[in-house]
Amino acid sequence: MKMRVGIAVFYLAVIFLLSQGGAAMALELKSSAFAHNGPIPRHYTCEGEGVSPDLKWEGTPANTASFALICDDPDAPMGTWVHWVLYNIPADAKELPEGVSCVENLSDGSRQDMNDSQKFGYSGPCPPPGRPHRYYFKLYALDTKLNMKGRVTKEALLSAMEGHILAKASLMGTYKR
Repeated sequence: MKMRVGIAVFYLAVIFLLSQGGAAMALELKSSAFAHNGPIPRHYTCEGEGVSPDLKWEGTPANTASFALICDDPDAPMGTWVHWVLYNIPADAKELPEGVSCVENLSDGSRQDMNDSQKFGYSGPCPPPGRPHRYYFKLYALDTKLNMKGRVTKEALLSAMEGHILAKASLMGTYKR
């Protein structure tokens, strides 16, 4: 009986999405650098070149006006450590190349703010020796382009996105020193 109810709910959700003009395909985030739940290569960390990994996505919802990306480490000793805050990624974008420049304003109109290392752009994994840490790359499809001034923290970005998130995708990699 539970299985029938679950299947019925699934089909109703698909019908609802299609009736709203949306696609049944979910937003999906991937990287050629590492698999979901897999280890992040040293190249992308503080022990390597520390460049950002390439990221690719598909399943962009209709009415997407921009994307935002947050990368953080919830396993940091002093609480969640923010490695990347990037927003106003153009709606027609499908990827970020490896090694996104660590400047505040990118040529495509995207804006990066300071991470918890007090640098603009991506800051690679650099956990203390011990157990592996998890690094979450979270991509948000938004129905608006954000008009934010001054320093934009992860918390400020999440607050500004409230009510504007059309879809979210996550990619998690691990790193251990």
